[in-house]
Amino acid sequence: MSEYADSSPQELIQPIILLVDREEPASEQHGIAAAALASAQAFLRDRENPDWRLWASGAFGKTVRRADAKVFAKVLAAFPEHVLATVGEASAVGLPPMPAAELPKLLAKLQVSGTQLPPGEPLPPQPLSIVLNASLEMSTGKACAQAAHALFAWVLESKPAAVEAWAADGFPLGVLELPAKEFHKGARKSAGPVIQDAGRTEIEPGSTTAYVTVAAEKPRPWWKRTSA
Repeated sequence: MSEYADSSPQELIQPIILLVDREEPASEQHGIAAAALASAQAFLRDRENPDWRLWASGAFGKTVRRADAKVFAKVLAAFPEHVLATVGEASAVGLPPMPAAELPKLLAKLQVSGTQLPPGEPLPPQPLSIVLNASLEMSTGKACAQAAHALFAWVLESKPAAVEAWAADGFPLGVLELPAKEFHKGARKSAGPVIQDAGRTEIEPGSTTAYVTVAAEKPRPWWKRTSA
């Protein structure tokens, strides 16, 4: 699946706002997981919304923007329809889709490029994980967008029972970063679409960036029902 990376004024994008605290920033993998969860959970909470259906029916676009603690609090207050996802010390807000050219001023002024969190401690293994292509050396912001795209695609293409059970289990999510050889080998057994970037920022067009994987142990029966 190709990532949607360019927006015309009429097209819809989903804003994802990542908290990047100036004094005590969260670790990178926690931030990536929070951004991906914020995107998916926002959809799952209101999937019957016509804007969601229109957005998800095409090549769905996302914009990951960063905010310090003060501005992040303003976003929470300004958009009551938000979904807040927290993983460890990391937090991200997922919002419903909106026209690319009509982002509210509070969101439009937030920075997109150059978002970087420190490496920190990796997330513990989880039954469901997003796998990232480490050889691409993506910035945190780019990785957040790719991870969110992969998780959202998995949600769309998996059986409802699998997604509902994952939600009931508290949305456990891991993040793995693999070198190119291991990444491409694992992609053959991905649990959802393998994301291919359009190459408009940071990386070459057609680069494969992310996918979702399900642990082989099948710790709970519902994982057996996840689509391949």
